[in-house]
Amino acid sequence: MNELKFPINFDFKISTLSNDFTATDANGNTIAYVRQKMFKLKEAITIYNNDTRSHELYKINADKWLDFSTAYKFTDTTGTNLGKVARKGWKSLWKANYEVIDQNEKMQYRIQEENAWVKVLDGFLGEIPIINFFTGYLANPAYIVTDTKDQKVMRLKKQPSFFGRKFQVTALKQTDADDDHRLMLSLMMLVLLERRRG
Repeated sequence: MNELKFPINFDFKISTLSNDFTATDANGNTIAYVRQKMFKLKEAITIYNNDTRSHELYKINADKWLDFSTAYKFTDTTGTNLGKVARKGWKSLWKANYEVIDQNEKMQYRIQEENAWVKVLDGFLGEIPIINFFTGYLANPAYIVTDTKDQKVMRLKKQPSFFGRKFQVTALKQTDADDDHRLMLSLMMLVLLERRRG
């Protein structure tokens, strides 16, 4: 991922067994192809340059067994630590809550669900026959990224779609390239974890 041109769109494939999606920039250029390995006790995600998977860019690995309070570490192709995103377990029971941590173990950003009632609506509508097929159009969660001064820097929002397969990241404030990549990796991991809601 070079210089990012926002908005960035995440588009999940629905024709594969894997939890895969393509990230494209404002010009429609592919900036990453994200592939989650299925049937793993620990999350294992590989980010490639495109859907041919010819060149690996990053890896994301969980630091615990399946758990609701886990950190996901980012590394490049040389194994260099780039930071991590940590899901705040108990806080996330009501409203998704994550912390973005840099390579020096310093917390840089928070990612929080904007409106927890969207999750309640999705759960309620998901129990109603026939209507449950349309929750992808009715319940669309959004997540706000804030810095340590509580300034909003990015927003991830699910776009209306039948299979819940489209998301968009918009920049609300300029950040440096190093942070952009760490935030993008964090949002990629978040969308894999939170996608089935809404």
